[in-house]
Amino acid sequence: MTALDPMAQGAVAHATIGADGRLIAADPALAELNARAGGGIGHPLAVPQLATVARLAGRLGIVVSRAVLVADDDADLQLWARAQPEGGQVHLSVSGWREMPAWRPASPAPGLAPDADWRWETDAALRLSHVSLEAAAGAGLDAFALLGQPLTALFMLDTDEGGGLPILDALARRRAFADQPARLRANGRQVILSADLRLDADGDFAGLIGSARSADARPEPITPALPASFTAGLDRALRKPLARIVANADSINAQADGPIASDYADYAADIANAGRHLLGLVDDLVDLQAIERPDFALAVEPIDLADVGRRAAGLLAVRASQAGVVMAKPGLDEHCPARGDFRRALQIVVNLAGNALRYSPKGASIAVQVHCSDGRARLVVVDQGKGIAPEDQARIFDKFERIDPSEVGGNGLGLYIARRLARAMGGDLTVESAPGQGARFTLSLPA
Repeated sequence: MTALDPMAQGAVAHATIGADGRLIAADPALAELNARAGGGIGHPLAVPQLATVARLAGRLGIVVSRAVLVADDDADLQLWARAQPEGGQVHLSVSGWREMPAWRPASPAPGLAPDADWRWETDAALRLSHVSLEAAAGAGLDAFALLGQPLTALFMLDTDEGGGLPILDALARRRAFADQPARLRANGRQVILSADLRLDADGDFAGLIGSARSADARPEPITPALPASFTAGLDRALRKPLARIVANADSINAQADGPIASDYADYAADIANAGRHLLGLVDDLVDLQAIERPDFALAVEPIDLADVGRRAAGLLAVRASQAGVVMAKPGLDEHCPARGDFRRALQIVVNLAGNALRYSPKGASIAVQVHCSDGRARLVVVDQGKGIAPEDQARIFDKFERIDPSEVGGNGLGLYIARRLARAMGGDLTVESAPGQGARFTLSLPA
């Protein structure tokens, strides 16, 4: 393909996209790729994966970098896209340009069930890359607006009869699945998800191609609940490689072996951050399996919630300083005796304070306070963020739930795990909030 010849030496192709999503200018390689997708200068960017990255950067006002897989004629292209908003426009840089044979589903492919109501596909990060136009319209959804969103922006995942999530077991074992219970986020309709795994030329996971059918036609479950060895296997398969990726990316970003182009230093920082996010997901999945076991219990002992609050604030002090946010913590003379598991209580408070920090604007303040009365010890995290609407305050404690899945942030497990841990210690986790008025999360434990 002649358009890719300039990329053989590792060059980067650039483009400029207007605030309305129209392509203003592009280097030849990008212009030809866009033309093969049916677009042109002065028209909306026609490559959906690149358009999604550019639109996300423009909407959030931050640099967005990610790997994308683009279908191009009879081949697939692996690209690295970086979008930087500036002056009402978005500057797009594309590198990598690795061509590989187009993926073809195995036969039969469970993700392509002929009686499916929905068809969908994701990339390797489980972001939607295709959604059925007709099915989306029937549910009152904009299929194009869903592109680039997490799979959970379209479907709310439910556990099966054994309390497991077939999709997680399938991803860990590199196999298709056909029985993931879910609900359409738009209307709550119950569906069953099926999918086949898409692999790249190196045999690495590259995404899912799947379908959804009405739950009325659900067959008997054929995949068991997550086995007891699942988290151990997950650790072995992911933790060490991810830690190595993060360490190497941090080294490249710090230019430890000599100076490099600023773009590549930024790419390395993005890779390191993505690796840390995945390591956090591994930790959450390990916790998720533990807390959902029928015999899960915590060793409860005397702890000081004020000490827990001080330590949590200390762990986040550098991050708060970098974000320009003031974090107030209990004084050294404050004490709030409680009964609980110190490590798990600290985990809960770090999660609460970390969430508050993520959604706090520069110059805001976060307060970690403690109160003891009526036989209860309470630790409260108060922020000045955008707040939470009343209709969202219950569901944020559900599994895989996030108020705005398009926002850069967690995976929807943190608050679910935190509340389960609080209740396992004989306490609870609650929230008080209103839009525009920040949020107040309270961890209560027996005094």
